[in-house]
Amino acid sequence: MALAGVLFDMDGLLVDSEPIWFEVEQEVMARLGGQWSQADQHQLVGGSLELACSYLLARASAEVASTTSEAEVGRWLVDGMVSRLASRPLPLLPGALELLAEVAAAGLPRGLVTSSERAVMDAVLGRLDVTFDVTVCAGDVAATKPDPAPYLLAAAKLGAEPAECVALEDSPNGVASATAAGCPVVAVPSMLPVEPAPGRLVVSSLREVSVPSLAGLAGLAAG
Repeated sequence: MALAGVLFDMDGLLVDSEPIWFEVEQEVMARLGGQWSQADQHQLVGGSLELACSYLLARASAEVASTTSEAEVGRWLVDGMVSRLASRPLPLLPGALELLAEVAAAGLPRGLVTSSERAVMDAVLGRLDVTFDVTVCAGDVAATKPDPAPYLLAAAKLGAEPAECVALEDSPNGVASATAAGCPVVAVPSMLPVEPAPGRLVVSSLREVSVPSLAGLAGLAAG
């Protein structure tokens, strides 16, 4: 088996957090005196907090934007997510816990690779009865997805080559990051489409994914 580890995205892949992000973004945009739509949210899926802050400020009223920093907007976003994740049922996506358990039972290392800030990642992990061998969040790298840095770091933490680590992603940004790092990819598109490509398996749910299918994808990449 040419499979040394399995690297999971978080938002939109394991946890159905995009509706919560949309709610928080709407709330923050209301504070900024602007309007927010799902088309705006689509611009931010799988991206960094810095991107979200600059985008929100660009949509804000000129008066509010002139007196509000990106750091303030970032705090509003993170605080809004953390408070909701801590106080509401955690919306897991179909097949997430089952696949995590199957990977663990096979003795394969599990990594979590997210563009979210550490506080948001920790809020999710605090609600999941799951541990990961390695984690990589936005604060761990100089550049987040779609840059390959998060997946390169995760593979390095596992002591494995990226080609030996299958990445599971839901967004084009995440897929681009894992692909650029050299990881075979399973894409489970959530809000935006992802096209099939060499070294990439596109499925509609994690229920369609198993350790044998992950190993087969890694074997094809190695071959």
